[in-house]
Amino acid sequence: MPVSDTAPERASEPDDDALPINELFASLQGEGKLAGVPSTFVRTSGCNLRCWYCDSYHTSWEPTGAWMAVEAIREQVASRDPDHLVLTGGEPLIHDAAVDLLDAVEMHATVETNGTRYVDADIDLASISPKLANSTPTPERAPAGDGEWADRHDERRIDHDALTRLIDDYEFQLKFVVADESPMGEIESLLADLRASTSREIRDTDVLLMPEGATRERLDETRATAARLAEEYGYRYTPRIHVDLWNDAPER
Repeated sequence: MPVSDTAPERASEPDDDALPINELFASLQGEGKLAGVPSTFVRTSGCNLRCWYCDSYHTSWEPTGAWMAVEAIREQVASRDPDHLVLTGGEPLIHDAAVDLLDAVEMHATVETNGTRYVDADIDLASISPKLANSTPTPERAPAGDGEWADRHDERRIDHDALTRLIDDYEFQLKFVVADESPMGEIESLLADLRASTSREIRDTDVLLMPEGATRERLDETRATAARLAEEYGYRYTPRIHVDLWNDAPER
Protein backbone atom coordinates (compact mmCIF):
# COMPACT_ATOMS: atom_id res chain seq x y z
CA MET A 1 0.00 0.00 0.00
CA PRO A 2 1.48 3.38 -0.91
CA VAL A 3 1.99 5.84 1.88
CA SER A 4 -0.42 8.74 2.02
CA ASP A 5 -0.59 11.84 4.16
CA THR A 6 -4.19 12.86 3.72
CA ALA A 7 -4.40 13.87 7.38
CA PRO A 8 -1.88 16.47 8.56
CA GLU A 9 -1.36 14.72 11.89
CA ARG A 10 -0.61 11.15 10.77
CA ALA A 11 -0.90 8.82 7.83
CA SER A 12 -3.86 6.44 7.98
CA GLU A 13 -2.51 3.11 9.21
CA PRO A 14 -3.88 -0.13 7.70
CA ASP A 15 -3.49 -1.93 11.04
CA ASP A 16 -1.94 -1.45 14.45
CA ASP A 17 1.39 -3.20 13.88
CA ALA A 18 2.68 -1.57 10.69
CA LEU A 19 4.67 1.52 9.83
CA PRO A 20 4.90 3.46 6.55
CA ILE A 21 8.53 2.89 5.58
CA ASN A 22 10.29 5.14 3.12
CA GLU A 23 13.81 3.70 3.52
CA LEU A 24 15.54 0.97 5.52
CA PHE A 25 19.31 0.85 5.14
CA ALA A 26 22.68 0.67 6.92
CA SER A 27 25.01 3.67 6.88
CA LEU A 28 26.82 6.07 9.20
CA GLN A 29 24.99 8.31 11.63
CA GLY A 30 25.48 11.72 10.08
CA GLU A 31 24.65 14.10 12.91
CA GLY A 32 24.82 14.64 16.63
CA LYS A 33 26.78 13.10 19.49
CA LEU A 34 26.97 9.73 17.70
CA ALA A 35 28.06 11.12 14.32
CA GLY A 36 30.07 8.52 12.44
CA VAL A 37 28.65 5.49 14.28
CA PRO A 38 27.54 2.66 11.93
CA SER A 39 23.77 2.46 12.23
CA THR A 40 20.70 0.93 10.64
CA PHE A 41 18.22 3.59 9.63
CA VAL A 42 14.47 3.07 9.57
CA ARG A 43 12.91 6.09 7.90
CA THR A 44 9.16 6.42 8.30
CA SER A 45 7.01 8.51 6.00
CA GLY A 46 4.61 11.24 7.07
CA CYS A 47 5.15 14.35 9.17
CA ASN A 48 3.05 16.79 11.16
CA LEU A 49 5.26 19.73 10.09
CA ARG A 50 6.51 21.09 6.78
CA CYS A 51 9.96 22.66 7.14
CA TRP A 52 10.81 24.48 3.93
CA TYR A 53 14.39 23.19 4.05
CA CYS A 54 13.45 19.57 4.83
CA ASP A 55 16.19 17.20 3.66
CA SER A 56 13.74 14.29 3.44
CA TYR A 57 11.15 15.91 1.16
CA HIS A 58 9.95 12.45 0.19
CA THR A 59 8.68 11.84 3.73
CA SER A 60 6.93 15.14 4.38
CA TRP A 61 5.94 17.28 1.42
CA GLU A 62 5.41 14.29 -0.87
CA PRO A 63 5.49 11.20 1.42
CA THR A 64 6.26 7.94 -0.36
CA GLY A 65 6.94 4.38 0.76
CA ALA A 66 5.11 1.21 1.69
CA TRP A 67 3.54 -0.20 4.84
CA MET A 68 5.65 -2.78 6.63
CA ALA A 69 4.81 -4.92 9.67
CA VAL A 70 6.78 -4.15 12.84
CA GLU A 71 8.05 -7.73 13.08
CA ALA A 72 9.31 -7.61 9.49
CA ILE A 73 11.11 -4.33 10.24
CA ARG A 74 12.65 -5.85 13.38
CA GLU A 75 13.92 -8.82 11.37
CA GLN A 76 15.40 -6.54 8.71
CA VAL A 77 17.16 -4.44 11.36
CA ALA A 78 18.49 -7.54 13.17
CA SER A 79 19.88 -8.95 9.91
CA ARG A 80 22.20 -5.99 9.42
CA ASP A 81 25.60 -5.57 11.04
CA PRO A 82 25.26 -2.25 12.93
CA ASP A 83 24.20 -2.53 16.55
CA HIS A 84 22.66 0.94 16.56
CA LEU A 85 19.17 1.75 15.27
CA VAL A 86 18.16 5.21 14.12
CA LEU A 87 14.40 5.68 13.80
CA THR A 88 13.82 8.78 11.73
CA GLY A 89 11.41 10.35 9.30
CA GLY A 90 9.41 12.46 8.58
CA GLU A 91 8.31 12.43 12.16
CA PRO A 92 8.37 8.82 13.39
CA LEU A 93 6.54 9.48 16.65
CA ILE A 94 3.25 10.35 14.93
CA HIS A 95 2.89 6.62 14.30
CA ASP A 96 1.70 4.50 17.25
CA ALA A 97 3.56 1.43 15.96
CA ALA A 98 6.87 3.27 16.41
CA VAL A 99 6.62 2.43 20.12
CA ASP A 100 6.20 -1.26 19.30
CA LEU A 101 9.28 -1.20 17.08
CA LEU A 102 11.41 0.57 19.68
CA ASP A 103 10.34 -1.91 22.34
CA ALA A 104 11.04 -4.87 20.02
CA VAL A 105 14.60 -4.14 18.89
CA GLU A 106 17.52 -5.29 21.04
CA MET A 107 20.08 -2.59 20.37
CA HIS A 108 20.80 1.05 21.07
CA ALA A 109 17.96 3.11 19.60
CA THR A 110 18.15 6.78 18.63
CA VAL A 111 14.92 8.53 17.70
CA GLU A 112 15.19 11.58 15.46
CA THR A 113 12.19 13.75 16.36
CA ASN A 114 10.99 17.32 16.05
CA GLY A 115 9.92 17.20 19.70
CA THR A 116 6.22 17.80 19.17
CA ARG A 117 5.15 14.33 20.34
CA TYR A 118 5.94 12.44 23.56
CA VAL A 119 5.82 8.64 23.74
CA ASP A 120 6.69 6.13 26.43
CA ALA A 121 9.10 3.78 24.67
CA ASP A 122 12.52 2.12 24.88
CA ILE A 123 14.53 5.11 23.62
CA ASP A 124 18.26 5.29 24.36
CA LEU A 125 18.81 8.72 22.79
CA ALA A 126 16.11 11.25 22.02
CA SER A 127 17.65 13.32 19.25
CA ILE A 128 15.37 16.34 19.40
CA SER A 129 15.42 18.99 16.70
CA PRO A 130 12.96 21.74 17.68
CA LYS A 131 11.83 23.69 14.65
CA LEU A 132 12.47 27.41 14.85
CA ALA A 133 10.82 30.28 13.02
CA ASN A 134 13.47 29.87 10.31
CA SER A 135 11.78 26.57 9.32
CA THR A 136 8.34 28.00 8.50
CA PRO A 137 7.37 27.51 4.82
CA THR A 138 6.31 31.06 4.00
CA PRO A 139 4.95 31.69 0.48
CA GLU A 140 8.39 32.99 -0.55
CA ARG A 141 10.20 29.79 0.42
CA ALA A 142 7.60 27.01 0.36
CA PRO A 143 8.93 24.19 -1.85
CA ALA A 144 5.37 23.28 -2.86
CA GLY A 145 2.20 25.35 -3.04
CA ASP A 146 1.83 28.97 -2.04
CA GLY A 147 2.57 28.83 1.66
CA GLU A 148 -0.68 27.20 2.72
CA TRP A 149 1.23 25.19 5.34
CA ALA A 150 2.78 28.25 6.99
CA ASP A 151 0.17 28.85 9.70
CA ARG A 152 -0.28 25.18 10.60
CA HIS A 153 3.46 24.65 10.76
CA ASP A 154 4.04 27.73 12.88
CA GLU A 155 1.30 26.77 15.34
CA ARG A 156 2.65 23.23 15.81
CA ARG A 157 6.41 23.52 15.56
CA ILE A 158 7.08 23.98 19.31
CA ASP A 159 5.33 21.97 22.04
CA HIS A 160 6.90 22.90 25.38
CA ASP A 161 5.17 20.08 27.27
CA ALA A 162 6.34 17.38 24.85
CA LEU A 163 9.88 18.79 24.80
CA THR A 164 10.05 18.89 28.59
CA ARG A 165 8.80 15.31 28.96
CA LEU A 166 11.25 13.98 26.37
CA ILE A 167 14.12 15.70 28.17
CA ASP A 168 12.90 14.51 31.58
CA ASP A 169 12.61 10.86 30.57
CA TYR A 170 15.42 10.13 28.10
CA GLU A 171 19.04 10.76 27.38
CA PHE A 172 18.80 13.58 24.88
CA GLN A 173 20.47 16.01 22.55
CA LEU A 174 18.97 19.23 21.21
CA LYS A 175 19.86 19.99 17.58
CA PHE A 176 19.12 23.34 15.97
CA VAL A 177 19.38 24.13 12.26
CA VAL A 178 21.12 27.44 11.53
CA ALA A 179 22.25 29.26 8.40
CA ASP A 180 22.95 32.62 10.01
CA GLU A 181 22.77 34.34 13.39
CA SER A 182 19.05 35.20 13.22
CA PRO A 183 17.77 32.09 15.11
CA MET A 184 20.10 32.50 18.09
CA GLY A 185 17.76 34.68 20.13
CA GLU A 186 14.97 32.13 19.73
CA ILE A 187 17.33 29.29 20.65
CA GLU A 188 18.48 31.09 23.79
CA SER A 189 14.88 31.87 24.79
CA LEU A 190 13.68 28.31 24.23
CA LEU A 191 16.60 26.88 26.21
CA ALA A 192 15.85 29.25 29.10
CA ASP A 193 12.21 28.10 29.12
CA LEU A 194 13.18 24.42 29.00
CA ARG A 195 15.79 24.79 31.73
CA ALA A 196 13.09 26.32 33.93
CA SER A 197 10.57 23.56 33.23
CA THR A 198 12.62 20.35 33.20
CA SER A 199 14.00 18.43 36.17
CA ARG A 200 17.12 17.55 34.15
CA GLU A 201 20.21 19.63 33.58
CA ILE A 202 20.53 20.88 30.01
CA ARG A 203 24.25 21.35 29.53
CA ASP A 204 25.66 23.47 26.75
CA THR A 205 27.25 20.25 25.46
CA ASP A 206 23.72 18.83 24.99
CA VAL A 207 22.98 21.64 22.53
CA LEU A 208 24.21 21.19 18.97
CA LEU A 209 24.14 23.62 16.06
CA MET A 210 24.07 22.10 12.60
CA PRO A 211 24.31 23.90 9.27
CA GLU A 212 21.19 24.15 7.15
CA GLY A 213 21.50 22.34 3.85
CA ALA A 214 20.47 19.21 1.99
CA THR A 215 23.30 19.42 -0.55
CA ARG A 216 27.07 19.88 -0.37
CA GLU A 217 26.74 23.18 -2.17
CA ARG A 218 24.35 24.56 0.42
CA LEU A 219 26.45 23.26 3.33
CA ASP A 220 29.44 25.06 1.84
CA GLU A 221 27.45 28.28 2.35
CA THR A 222 26.30 27.62 5.94
CA ARG A 223 28.92 25.37 7.57
CA ALA A 224 31.39 28.03 8.70
CA THR A 225 28.64 30.20 10.18
CA ALA A 226 27.17 27.32 12.19
CA ALA A 227 30.61 26.42 13.51
CA ARG A 228 31.38 30.03 14.44
CA LEU A 229 28.08 30.41 16.29
CA ALA A 230 28.63 27.15 18.19
CA GLU A 231 32.02 28.41 19.32
CA GLU A 232 30.69 31.87 20.19
CA TYR A 233 27.74 30.62 22.26
CA GLY A 234 29.53 27.66 23.84
CA TYR A 235 27.45 24.97 22.16
CA ARG A 236 28.59 22.02 20.08
CA TYR A 237 28.85 21.97 16.32
CA THR A 238 27.61 18.92 14.51
CA PRO A 239 28.54 18.12 10.92
CA ARG A 240 26.14 16.51 8.48
CA ILE A 241 28.41 13.67 7.42
CA HIS A 242 25.86 12.00 5.15
CA VAL A 243 25.50 15.17 3.04
CA ASP A 244 29.26 15.80 2.95
CA LEU A 245 29.95 12.24 1.78
CA TRP A 246 26.97 11.41 -0.40
CA ASN A 247 25.32 14.75 -1.16
CA ASP A 248 21.54 14.27 -1.47
CA ALA A 249 21.61 10.60 -2.52
CA PRO A 250 18.84 8.38 -1.10
CA GLU A 251 19.59 5.76 1.56
CA ARG A 252 22.44 7.79 3.05
